[in-house]
This record gives sequence, structure tokens and C-alpha cells, in this order.
Amino acid sequence: MTKREEYEQKTEEILQPIVDANGFELVDVEYVKEGGTWYLRAYIDKPGGITVDDCELVSRAANDILDEKDFVEDSYVFEVSSPGLGRPLKKEKDFARSIGEEVEIRTFRPINRQKEFIGILEAYDKETVTIELEEEEKMQINRSDIALIRLAFDF
Repeated sequence: MTKREEYEQKTEEILQPIVDANGFELVDVEYVKEGGTWYLRAYIDKPGGITVDDCELVSRAANDILDEKDFVEDSYVFEVSSPGLGRPLKKEKDFARSIGEEVEIRTFRPINRQKEFIGILEAYDKETVTIELEEEEKMQINRSDIALIRLAFDF
């Protein structure tokens, strides 16, 4: 397990009871470096959407525990936010909730000379994702080939 994965897992363990107690869902935790600064980000959600006050509530409750445990070696900025519209599907429950929905998939390398696919999420398992393209054509993509999968949205 990398340090990044360890930090994310420990943060998830700290956040889960706080999020559960408030009726929220912990969507994801990430530890990333942007512009020379490390960020420890938690994404939360609830039916109807997350508010700034919800994010502040979780942030305040978690900050003291994170400071007390002090398991992250580098200095970092802790943020709690909504996953937004472009929310990636990462966990089992994300895939289950999105069956029958239109998804956008980007692959690491071209498949049939194409790296972006849009279709209806038909099925998934630990190894593959199956989408229905136009004209009821089904396509199965290995999850190891997927760089990003998220709900498609039109403007």
C-alpha cells in the first residue's frame, strides 16, 4: 500500500462515522498534489445535494481528529466538498446506483481507435463494465482499461 492509499484509507476511517451520523454519504477521499501543495479532499453527498454548511460541519468535526492522529507526514490542506456533476463511479454502490443511466467512459488507450465512449450502463463486475451503445450494440470494457467513468450529462 502506498503512502497515498494509506492516508486516504485512514482518513476514510475517521470520516465515515461523522458522515454516517449526519446522514451523508462519503463518496471519495483523495490525497493529491496540485501546484506544489498537498490536498486531502473528502467528497460527501446526500439526496438533494450537499450544502456549504454540510461541508463545514464535517470539516470541523474531522479537523481535530486529523490533527490529533497526525498520520500525514507532509503539510496539507484539508477540504470537504460535494462531488459535483462530473462525479466518477468508483465504488460498488456508485455502479449499482447508475445501472440504466447514461455514462461516459474514457480509456487509457484506444479501443477500436477510440478512447471515449458514451452509453447506457448495462452491467458491471470486478473485471468489466458493459454499456449499450446506439442501436442496441453492447460493448464490454475491462475495468483496468478505464481511466474515468462517470455519469454523462448534457447542457
